[in-house]
Amino acid sequence: MSQKVSIDGLAAAVMEQLDEYAALTNEGVKAAVKKTGNTVRDEIKASAPQRTGAYAKSWAVKNTKESSNGLEVTVYSRNRYQLAHLLEFGHAKRGGGRVAGRAHIAPAEQHGIEMLEQEIERCLKDG
Repeated sequence: MSQKVSIDGLAAAVMEQLDEYAALTNEGVKAAVKKTGNTVRDEIKASAPQRTGAYAKSWAVKNTKESSNGLEVTVYSRNRYQLAHLLEFGHAKRGGGRVAGRAHIAPAEQHGIEMLEQEIERCLKDG
């Protein structure tokens, strides 16, 4: 894929190739972010405490910010957000004592961070 470029057109040729590379990597990174967000949601659903199952089913992913060169997703509990910190870290009982926390969000978040790093590295290597 070599092409002959004059000295005067070198800057334009380099910028053209860099723009093409940026477009390819942006799409790959966006796909990695979406995939990681869905994986984190699924892990939280699988490890969430279940009495009725409504809390686990409430977890969702939404695109918070999207631009031409970036994507931000948020994993959140749609209608049971009040319970998330109580179940994650524990809480005091009415008659005294404490309920132990059950970590289910933090491990999924940590795995998501590692997975996103690996996906981005893979995307950049494969081009």
